[in-house]
Amino acid sequence: MPLTTEQAQELADARTAAAETRRATVPALEEILFEAVPVLDHGFVRVVDYMGDDAAIVQAARVSYGRGTKRVSEDEGLIRYLMRHRHSTPFEMCEIKFHVKLPIFVARQWIRHRTANVNEYSARYSVLDREFYVPAPAQLAAQSSSNRQGRGDVLEGEEAARALRWLRDDATQAFDHYEAMLNEDETAAGYDPEGQGLARELARMNLPLSTYTQWYWKCDLHNLFHFLSLRADPHAQYEIRVFADVMLDMVRRWVPLACRAFEDYRLGAVEVSAPGLAVVKRMLAGEAVEQKGSGLSPREWRELMAVLGR
Repeated sequence: MPLTTEQAQELADARTAAAETRRATVPALEEILFEAVPVLDHGFVRVVDYMGDDAAIVQAARVSYGRGTKRVSEDEGLIRYLMRHRHSTPFEMCEIKFHVKLPIFVARQWIRHRTANVNEYSARYSVLDREFYVPAPAQLAAQSSSNRQGRGDVLEGEEAARALRWLRDDATQAFDHYEAMLNEDETAAGYDPEGQGLARELARMNLPLSTYTQWYWKCDLHNLFHFLSLRADPHAQYEIRVFADVMLDMVRRWVPLACRAFEDYRLGAVEVSAPGLAVVKRMLAGEAVEQKGSGLSPREWRELMAVLGR
């Protein structure tokens, strides 16, 4: 994740600035505020700003003045109760703003979460950097035979080398043509000193989905937990999951009590349907239950058995 000299200086200046405040701050998150954490080959995530902490969740639930006088253990118990019983509004009192640099195809998945405020880099006004995502060999996999939106075995040998070569060569050629059509860079191949160049809003349309974009993404904690429950899940696509994993580490710093409850009751937990629960109760009573007499479809049965480790 190379940063330009100007970007590195901007981050350094931001991290050295300090201001006195009466609002809640979290030392563990302050330590990494503005720091760009690398993701994939050219991407990053950094926390730009935040509001609230674990105490803000408790305060909202109790509608109390100040931070209250309850012990931390009592606060944690309340937060866990709220998470366990899906009382979401107290978690909405906390907000966080991220600056994310990510491939466009990841952004198109990400934007499906419509509960955040987003402002994205515009290639209508600015020229995109020559940066595109190329998977590491370990992530270069074939289509899964059992999952229409998943990956199977990792490609090897000449097939893998050819795929990587095409991914890199096609993106490189697209950027060559993009820069030539813009006709703004005297060092670019095809530069025409007499040419006007194509409008930026048109020249961008030939670039691949692997091209990197950037945005500011602001979200409240309740909806951030929903995002993480889907995108930090092992079944999520690798390229978005690595961003979610980094963000989850940041949330652990920010609201450790709430994050621990989230990981216990959402991320690391499973839901069982009413018919599935009935099957579990029958099994606990000593009954030998088979799929045909369970009331579950074959797929539901397989999923339940996987959850139970049977």
